[in-house]
Amino acid sequence: MSDAAAVHAELVERAEQAAMKLEKERNNRWYPSFHVAARSGWINDPNGLSFFNGRYQVFYQHHAYSAYWGPMHWGHVSSEDMVTFRREHVALAPSIEADRDGVFSGSAVVGDDGKLYAYYTGHRWNNMFNDDDGALQVQCLATSEDGVVFTKHGVVVEGPGLKHFRDPKVFRIDGIWYMIFGACSEDNRGQVWMYTSTDMFNWEFDRILFEDPNPDAFMLECPDIFPLGDKWVLIYCPMGPRKDAYQARNSHNAGYVVGDWAPGEDFKQLTDYRLIDWGHNFYAPQTFEAPDGRRICYGWMGSFTIGTPSQETDGWGGQLTVPRELSLDEDLNLINYPVAEIEKLRGEKTEFGSFVLGLNQDKVLLEQTPPCEILLDVDLSVTDSERVGLKIGLTEDGSHTYVGYDSLAERIFVDRRLAGNGDRGYRAAPFPGGDKLSLRILIDRGSVEVFVNGGVQSVTSFAFPNAGDRSVALSSESGSITVDRLDIYPLDTIWEDERQ
Repeated sequence: MSDAAAVHAELVERAEQAAMKLEKERNNRWYPSFHVAARSGWINDPNGLSFFNGRYQVFYQHHAYSAYWGPMHWGHVSSEDMVTFRREHVALAPSIEADRDGVFSGSAVVGDDGKLYAYYTGHRWNNMFNDDDGALQVQCLATSEDGVVFTKHGVVVEGPGLKHFRDPKVFRIDGIWYMIFGACSEDNRGQVWMYTSTDMFNWEFDRILFEDPNPDAFMLECPDIFPLGDKWVLIYCPMGPRKDAYQARNSHNAGYVVGDWAPGEDFKQLTDYRLIDWGHNFYAPQTFEAPDGRRICYGWMGSFTIGTPSQETDGWGGQLTVPRELSLDEDLNLINYPVAEIEKLRGEKTEFGSFVLGLNQDKVLLEQTPPCEILLDVDLSVTDSERVGLKIGLTEDGSHTYVGYDSLAERIFVDRRLAGNGDRGYRAAPFPGGDKLSLRILIDRGSVEVFVNGGVQSVTSFAFPNAGDRSVALSSESGSITVDRLDIYPLDTIWEDERQ
C-alpha cells in the first residue's frame, strides 16, 4: 500500500469510528425507518448512484463528526433490491491536497475493466478556513474493485479559475465518456459545462452545454442529463433566483428543462424550467439507469440554511428521499413516482373502502402512526369540502402536519404551521385538474412525501411531530368529501440489521 493510500485508509477509518461512536447517542424518535440516512452525523447530496457488483450503490455527502455540515466525506449504503439496505464503510475522505477541504459531490460509473469509477469535486478554500476568499475546485477520480475500498487517482480536470466549478456527472454514449458539471461564468451566469474522454482519465473541454436563461441564476449545482424516450432531460439546482409565488420558496431548489441533444451538438431547450418537487426539503437529485432500463432518482431531504431539531438534540441531520422512477408525459412533464420495489415493505393493509365524510367532520384513521403509506382516491365531482385534508402526527395538544388538496388554490399542500417541531411554512404543488384526486403519502418518523395522481407532482417535506400518541385523521372543511378508496399500509424498515 502506498503512503497516500495508507493515509486515506486511516482517515476513512477514523470517520467510520466517529460515526459509530455518535450512533450510540442517536435519538431515534424522528430517525427514518425506510429512508436512507447516515448511521449518525450529517448527510446531504446523493452521490455515485450506480449498480455495481450485483448491488445498488448509494453514496452521499457525509460529515461523520457531527450532525452539521463539515469537511465532506462520501458515506455509503448498498442494496440488492432497493428494499433492504446494509451500511457500508465510509468510502472517501479528504486526504490529498486537491480535496483538502472536502470530497464534494460526484457520480460513479462502471468502466470496461470492471471497476467502479467515482468522479468527485476536490475542494480547497483559498484561505484554508472558509469561503470568504474563494475556493479552488477540481474534478478528481477514485476507483474501486469491490465498491467499498477506493484508490484515489488525483485530479483529472483542472479548474478553469471560475468561482464555482463542481459536481461531475459522467455517462457514456457509443464509446465516448461525457462529464458535465455546474459552473459560474466570469460574468456570473449559471452554466453547465461538458468535457469528453476516451479512456476515463484524460478529459478535454467540449462545450458550454447550457446557460440558464434566468440572469439571477449564478450557479447550477448538481446537473444531470439523461434520455427519456426521444428527449433529453437536464436536471439542475439554480443558485440565486428569488422567491416567485409558489416557486423558489426554499433557499435551495431543484428543477429541470427538457430538450433535444445529441453528441457533438448544443442542447436545445424545449420547455421552461420546472420544479421537480414543490416541498420544503428536496434538493440535489441524482439519477442512474437501473439494470432493467428504468431511470431512478434519489434526492436529498435537508436544508443548508434552516436547521432541524434532529441536529440540535438527536445526533443526525438529513436523509435521502425514497428512490423514484422518472418518466415523461406527452406534455414533457417529468413524472416522479416511488419505485415499485417500495411495495415489498408493505405490511397488512387496512381498507376503509368508499364512504362520504360529512360537513366539517374528522375521521380518525389511525390511533398510532407507524411508518406507513396512505393511498387516497377522492371523487372531486361530488366533493364540496374546501380542503381534503389529512392531519398527520396529530397529538393531544393539537399539533400535526396538514396534507391535502385545496380546492380554492387548486393545489396539493403540506402545511407545517402546527407541526410541533422545527421549521414551519407551507408548500403547494399545482393540481393537474380533473375530477379524480389520487394521493399517495409516504409517512416516516420525521417526513412526508406526497405524490399526486401517479407522480405528476410531488411535495416532500420534513415533519417532526410532538411526543405522545400520534394519530392520523381525514378532515373536511365547510363541505363533504366523497372517498372512492382509502388504504393504509404499515411499512417495514429498510435496514437489514433492524429487520425482525
